[in-house]
Amino acid sequence: MQDITISRTKRELLNGHKGFTLWFTGLSASGKSTLANLCDQEMYNRGYHTYVLDGDLIRTGLNKDLGFSHADRTENIRRIGELAKILRDCGIINIVAFISPYLADRQIARDLASNDGSFIEVFVDCPLSVCEERDPKGLYKKAKDGLIKEFTGISAPYEPPINPEIHLHTDRMPASQCVSDILQYLRVSKLIKD
Repeated sequence: MQDITISRTKRELLNGHKGFTLWFTGLSASGKSTLANLCDQEMYNRGYHTYVLDGDLIRTGLNKDLGFSHADRTENIRRIGELAKILRDCGIINIVAFISPYLADRQIARDLASNDGSFIEVFVDCPLSVCEERDPKGLYKKAKDGLIKEFTGISAPYEPPINPEIHLHTDRMPASQCVSDILQYLRVSKLIKD
């Protein structure tokens, strides 16, 4: 293994902030991507180095070889966990928006952060009925019609987080309040300054 000569600490000093991961998890149409992008915009506007890793984009590139079986979902999240770790090591705030339905898979991604407080799980909690009403891509209807197999919440399970750092109820909270709550958590945790 090649030695790294520029440490994470040095990169964070250059960036002016710590590298960390905001890991959004929840059902399809719960609001993960919306909130991830709003957080990205807010932090970028304040001078933070950020990057969004979104499920739809990653699955058309880096993970286009994976399907939606349990094994493929596990590998999908493993790869994203590794990529999030690399971005943290670069001192970048990475914002991950994936359904990531299994507790064990999210734990693997969390364990890559070495319990240093740089992995923040954000549970985007929204009842299935509300997600189905939103359904901007028509995926729930397709799943119920049998056109999509292994669809989380319909024909595949979703295991909600047990102790997420942030728990948002997007059926009851406007997006602006959710983002405000996330930024407040990051301030209190001394991950951002303003």
